[in-house]
Amino acid sequence: MLEFSRLILGSSSVARRKILTEMGYKFEVMTANIDEKSIRREKPEELVLVLAEAKADAIMSRMNISDYRKDGADPTLLITSDIVVVHKGIIKEKPTTKEEASQFLKGYSGGHVSTVGSVVVTNLKSGKRCSAVDIAEVYFHEIPDEVIQNLIDEGVVFNVAGGLLLEHPLILPVVEAVIGTTDSVMGLPKALTEKLIHDALGSP
Repeated sequence: MLEFSRLILGSSSVARRKILTEMGYKFEVMTANIDEKSIRREKPEELVLVLAEAKADAIMSRMNISDYRKDGADPTLLITSDIVVVHKGIIKEKPTTKEEASQFLKGYSGGHVSTVGSVVVTNLKSGKRCSAVDIAEVYFHEIPDEVIQNLIDEGVVFNVAGGLLLEHPLILPVVEAVIGTTDSVMGLPKALTEKLIHDALGSP
């Protein structure tokens, strides 16, 4: 049995909360509130890793870390993550306007995208930090204009990377195939997260 006293999810994402709950963990939520646009990298794998690490650092900066390093205390783990959508070699983050959201979704129609996501698990007691990147691909049928308009009107597309909400009832019927795992596309790959939790609890 894994021994840790607290698990903190450093994300306000509903999808990530759902996935971590499905994994059987009890956890609390803290958010980083960093300016993600101020951190840039050309490679999506580097970008998502540096953003997830920046989120962890921002959350830890508001905590009294010495409290978590006391002798005899079970470790507290902090999970942070980030995800981008890559379409035709271009990184797509959360759309900021209706026009941008429409452009993203129309671009995916009849094509495919990659999702590049990172997971970082920090052991607040030992200071050990484990991280990795997970990539999945989503292939689409044609996406009708009315589906795109309905998604934009709902506003949900503005909360997710690339405006891509795989689990949405309007999107599911237009998904032709997913290469990789659905939870990876949703922002928190279960198997990878489980492995990093184990690794973070290992020897520093």
